[in-house]
Formats: sequence, C-alpha cells, structure tokens
Amino acid sequence: MRKRSGNGGAEVFRITGARQGLAADVRGRQRRYVISMAIRTVSVVLTAVLWNVERPVAIVTLILGALLPYVAVVIANAGRENVPSLPSTFVPAPVRPMISAASAAPAEPAAEDRR
Repeated sequence: MRKRSGNGGAEVFRITGARQGLAADVRGRQRRYVISMAIRTVSVVLTAVLWNVERPVAIVTLILGALLPYVAVVIANAGRENVPSLPSTFVPAPVRPMISAASAAPAEPAAEDRR
C-alpha cells in the first residue's frame, strides 16, 4: 500500500503492522469477557457445592468468583494498542541531499573587511 505525499515523494506503509479491524477487535473483547464470566459462574457454583465438603477450596473459589468481574472488565477493555513486537508500520522515504545556499553563491566579505 502506498500513499503519495504532497511534495512528490512516496511514503510507504507496511501492511503487516496494521491493526485488526474494529469488528474483529470488539468480537475478541466480547469473547474474552464471556469466557471470564463463564469461569466466574463455575467458581460460584463450586463454592456452593464445596462449602460443606471442602471449606478451604470453597473459600478460594469464592474469592475467585468475587475478583473475576473486575479482572474480566479490565481484560475486555484492554485493546486497540499497537503490539510492540510488530515491525514499524511506516518506512520513511529516502532523503535527498540538499544543496546548501553557502556553496551555491560566493560569500560576501563582512562589513569590517570592506574598509
């Protein structure tokens, strides 16, 4: 994919570094949230089942069921950031050397040298 800049140079973008589409991102967030809530539901049911059988395990599942909604929301809201392991998405165009004004015209003597 190429994008032409206004000065005639070409700016080149790498498609491999492009983020996924918004619909795919939302679908992934929803999937992560539903999985987290399913784990929470299982842990709450295990708390009820194990309360009179194995109290320490039931307490652990109760704590897990209480903390998972917060964790699920944080995980579901995380997203749309660029992955740092991907390559840069912008390849700069080569810079052409500029002719400096000092070498193009002869330098005038300073006012002190004219006397």
